[in-house]
Amino acid sequence: MRHLIAPLLVALLTLTAAPAFAQSPNYQIWEQVAERAEALTANPQATNEELARTRTRIIDWRDQLQAGQTVNGDRIATLRNQIDALGPAPAEGETEDEELANRRAELNRQLSTAQAPRLAATEATSRANSIISQIDEIARQRQALELSKQTASPLLPQSWGAAAGDGLALAQGIGAEVTGRDATPQAWADLRPRLPQVAAYLIAALVILTWGRAWIVALPSRLSSRATEHSRAVLAFVVSLGQIAIPMAGVYLGISAIQATGLPGPWTTPILNALPVAAVILFGGIWMARALFPRTAIAYTSLQMSEGARVSAGRVVTLLALLMAIHHILSRAVLPLSGLYEQGEAQVGRVPVQFSEAAAGVWHLALIVLAALAMFRLGNILRRLTREAVTQDLSYRHWIVAWAGQLTRILAPIAVVVTAAGYVNMGNLMVWPWLFSLALVGLLILLQDFVADLFNMLQRGAEGAREGLAPLLSGFALVLASVPLFLVIWGATPQELSEYWIRFRQGFSLGGVTLSPGAILTFLIIFAVGYALTRGVQGMLRNSILPKTRLDAGGQNALVAGLGYVGIFLAALMAITSAGIDLSSFAIVAGALSVGIGFGLQNIVSNFVSGIILLIERPVSVGDWVSAGGQQGIVKKISVRSTMVETFDKTEVIVPNSDFISQPVTNWTRHNKIGRIIIPIGVGYRSDTRQVERILREITEDHPLVAIDPAPAILFRGLGADSLNFEIRAILADVGTGLGVTSDLLHSVVARFAEEGIEIPFAQRDIWLRNPEALPGHAPRIEPATPAAAPAPAALNQPDPMLIRDDIADAEGMPDEGGPDGR
Repeated sequence: MRHLIAPLLVALLTLTAAPAFAQSPNYQIWEQVAERAEALTANPQATNEELARTRTRIIDWRDQLQAGQTVNGDRIATLRNQIDALGPAPAEGETEDEELANRRAELNRQLSTAQAPRLAATEATSRANSIISQIDEIARQRQALELSKQTASPLLPQSWGAAAGDGLALAQGIGAEVTGRDATPQAWADLRPRLPQVAAYLIAALVILTWGRAWIVALPSRLSSRATEHSRAVLAFVVSLGQIAIPMAGVYLGISAIQATGLPGPWTTPILNALPVAAVILFGGIWMARALFPRTAIAYTSLQMSEGARVSAGRVVTLLALLMAIHHILSRAVLPLSGLYEQGEAQVGRVPVQFSEAAAGVWHLALIVLAALAMFRLGNILRRLTREAVTQDLSYRHWIVAWAGQLTRILAPIAVVVTAAGYVNMGNLMVWPWLFSLALVGLLILLQDFVADLFNMLQRGAEGAREGLAPLLSGFALVLASVPLFLVIWGATPQELSEYWIRFRQGFSLGGVTLSPGAILTFLIIFAVGYALTRGVQGMLRNSILPKTRLDAGGQNALVAGLGYVGIFLAALMAITSAGIDLSSFAIVAGALSVGIGFGLQNIVSNFVSGIILLIERPVSVGDWVSAGGQQGIVKKISVRSTMVETFDKTEVIVPNSDFISQPVTNWTRHNKIGRIIIPIGVGYRSDTRQVERILREITEDHPLVAIDPAPAILFRGLGADSLNFEIRAILADVGTGLGVTSDLLHSVVARFAEEGIEIPFAQRDIWLRNPEALPGHAPRIEPATPAAAPAPAALNQPDPMLIRDDIADAEGMPDEGGPDGR
């Protein structure tokens, strides 16, 4: 172990000490290199190879220059601190002590000297970036001119003749190598010992491409039938990838068998070199057709389509995959004018026959016509995806695919017309990159479904697992990761991607603040760590420390909440400074924000300040019973903007904090829970008021929750219209039990009054009719012929029966204002 530690320490010290001993760039040599590079970019006769070599050299120099931008970092920081320690420089027209002024001037001179290498490196780096941009622009312009080049129309008879002649020469050359007519006797002699190896390769390739391919195609369905419901989709997707890997193994064995013969020469070797990628395109397209447009879905379908549309789309995609594979072989090994893929000629040698541009245009036109017909068919299927959907709840992918299908229908005929007009490169540009883009979109859809299925499997089929936030963010990350692939499909070179990445890492300026991926990542990490530490300290205080103190629950909550706000503020401040963001750059933004606060954000700021006041003064705490803002309930949470109150109906009401500061607030339980209840009681006019008072006092004092000191009060409050009005006023140790105590006392009052014969009156009304004879159907009253006897004394106080309303049965069904339904 010691033998391993020593070299590691030496390597670590070497790496850490390397910047200190690094030599600054030689700017004289750099000036010469930069001048030659700028002269080359101004020369229209410069070749692409010369420009590429110059670009590589400038990139090497830029790396050295960027390292020079960090020279003297510690020294510059020290000098700036020393200058700041001297205090602010005197304003215009003011003077300072001569010794202090001399010291300030000396420090400024040293700072300028220390910053000089940095400034030189920054200027040189900017010049290097400019040269690289000029070379890239020249390359793009030349590529655009090549793509827009017009050749002889493939429809001309002479073009067909040239295509037939060059095609015949290609067939003869390939046939001669395949049949071995051009092979020497020595080649046949060398082949005989290798025949068993060749036969083994061929047999293995045939077995894999026939039986093995059929077995792997049927394997997902067989395995998924044994898997659980939440793991079936993941298993089927992973196993289905073998539909690409297994056939590719057969292709490699077949190529190995052909190469083992020693017969391939300049005619077949380019084709064999292009065959592996073509096989990936073919088998990948077939796999995507089965996965994206399955005849029988194993778990679900990624796109909502009818069965007939899925079958038709799968066939078209398979045909397009075959055409794309053929085009790849021809463009890499045979044909010029291949659009964006013309640059592959430098990587893969082509066959000896040199196809003319007219002949190449004919062969390209034939492929483009076949591809355009399939594209048009596929576009018709995809564009109807949103129109013929069985449900209106479609995800964004359906609209994207439908839009892509509509654009595919437009590009297909345009590509044929453009190619027929002689713009062969442009026609290839419209077909093959677009098809690869469609394939990448389909792959993203399948990968997003796989990620969602993976989360669903890990959560064992929990509800909403596939539609959660984590699968959504993972799908978004996949889309971002696919951006470089889209750029490569449309012709971006590795050098251009590298340059894009460098510019991306350098970041961009926003209001004087430079934001880069490194700075953003640093900010997120530091803030996340600070936030986690804050929450940890809050939990420790809430659960371990504060319960052992004498602080009440409200004070503990205020302390924990205040600590959380301070911790989050400090975490944000540390994250900003660690990311290298100068807070002084936000001065203008802060000024503009203050104007916005004065106009549109004043309510938010008012609630924020009110929340701080509530946490500091604590007129209201968590657990208090309050009445504020028209709401009454228990305070559950006090945040920086609002307070959550849970009413006695168990509903949560959000009350702005400003209502607790600017409006009257009733806090029933702030300092103690003692409270008073008032219960009005009415008795009949014939009742003995002293007896009623005695009974009510006995009932109240006998209740266990009523305080004895101060004693409850029984008050005779007045002579009402229907009753003698009394009140019970009692002090409770816990006002929260007021409703229960009130209910108990009323039960006891009703029972005791019934025993003592005391009447609890209710509202009564007598109805007198002044002119009953005016009522319809009223019979006139017939006076007796003889004088009536004098009425009995007991009947003098009775109302006339004819004047009393006699339909009392109808009145009994009306709601009683003082009854249970009206309280």
